[in-house]
Amino acid sequence: MSIHTVDVVQLLHTCPAQPDPHPYDIRRTVIDIIDGGPCRNPVTIRCGTTVIQIRCGRHEPTKRQCSACRIVVIERTITNLYPTDQVAG
Repeated sequence: MSIHTVDVVQLLHTCPAQPDPHPYDIRRTVIDIIDGGPCRNPVTIRCGTTVIQIRCGRHEPTKRQCSACRIVVIERTITNLYPTDQVAG
């Protein structure tokens, strides 16, 4: 299983259509990646006379991927920012 650790920064605002604070810009920074190793169940792809094998993570849905290709994302920190709409001057 590959583990990706990220930090999330959300810019929040309120508007007349939705008065509760909600994010309008979400940015993720990758902090660390722990590779799961080589694929344990490669998939054979045929195109005409060409035959290649690719990682199952590139072809199969998540529930059919091997444990090495499956990705888990861990959000280390989530920061909410309320930028001001006023310009100094």
